[in-house]
Amino acid sequence: MPEHRPMRRLEGKTVLVAGGGGIGGGLARRYAQEGASVVLGDIDVHAAAQTVEEIVAAGGTALAARLDGTDQRSITEAVALACSTYGGLDGLHANFASFVDQDQDTGILELPLEAFDETLRVNLRGYYLCTRIALPAILQRGGGSIIYTSSPAASKGEPTRVAYAVSKAGGQALMRHVAARYGSRGVRANSVSPGSVLHARHEGELTPATKEWLYSLALIKSRLGRPEDIAAMCALLMSDEGSYITGQVISVDGGVTMRL
Repeated sequence: MPEHRPMRRLEGKTVLVAGGGGIGGGLARRYAQEGASVVLGDIDVHAAAQTVEEIVAAGGTALAARLDGTDQRSITEAVALACSTYGGLDGLHANFASFVDQDQDTGILELPLEAFDETLRVNLRGYYLCTRIALPAILQRGGGSIIYTSSPAASKGEPTRVAYAVSKAGGQALMRHVAARYGSRGVRANSVSPGSVLHARHEGELTPATKEWLYSLALIKSRLGRPEDIAAMCALLMSDEGSYITGQVISVDGGVTMRL
């Protein structure tokens, strides 16, 4: 994909990215390239630290923190770290997820209740906790932006992944609540919905048949999505250039979904 030239649209802002990995790492790198001070929180703090090292080596500003999206204390500590180190919090991107509900042969009659509960505990309750803890700090700054990583599963209607779909649909409802209740206080909230995103470390693991199936899902056939595609949209949503966008679910999926 073509290289971008960062516009420094997030200069002077502090962003907490809750959830590393392929997309989370891409988000953290792009936010830092745009001038933000980034706290990258992940349950695997060592992996987050490696990404932070890359950001700092490239001239960015970032810190790593252990963040378990199901644990109030770790979220509170990550928010406190952002505020004490960088003077406040301007943005939150909730990006973690549980994928225990991924069996392609499992529906509501087959999925164990424990798997349903775990999926909602992480994907929905976790986003709820992050919002409750980060929102006061964002309000104290006079407003900011909250982004939730969602999925086409929230609206496509799939024969499998019922718990995952329910959790992502619930996350969109949470986003709309935040946008509606706190818009007058300068807070914007949006969801970004990625399609098939190919992480560099997973590329060699995909079989030709799996790649062909992923290509078949989207209208764009020249390539699969990359973390950088998601990060490019989110940089806009996190910045003042996106200051009139709120309450939206924005798909970055190569045309897997099409809707108003």
